[in-house]
Amino acid sequence: QVQLVESGGGLVQAGVSLRLSCAASGRTFSTYTMGWFRQAPGKEREFVAAISWRGINTVFADSVKGRFTISRDNAKNAVYLQMNSLKPEDTAVYYCAASEDYVSRDLDAYNSWGQGTQVTVSS
Repeated sequence: QVQLVESGGGLVQAGVSLRLSCAASGRTFSTYTMGWFRQAPGKEREFVAAISWRGINTVFADSVKGRFTISRDNAKNAVYLQMNSLKPEDTAVYYCAASEDYVSRDLDAYNSWGQGTQVTVSS
């Protein structure tokens, strides 16, 4: 299990950008698929984006495709979620997660989770 800590959330206006960071501990960070999920009150946690071990393959939810970018820096044990053109519907707690499986949209594939960081987008 890898330890994950998210940061970078906040209250922003619609249309602006925000970058979330996830700091990871563990010597095997580079062997994990990393993903971002989000959860709004009363809703199930949903997939946002994922990136493969080497960062070659990425996958995004349709709702954020073209607006969000996921990246990782294995030398820094970090993964990022660049969120552009934010919409009120993006409001949620965002979670960083790690998986020992290949890139997946299924939250059950992820066995390590951060504490989450709140992103609130006002109109």
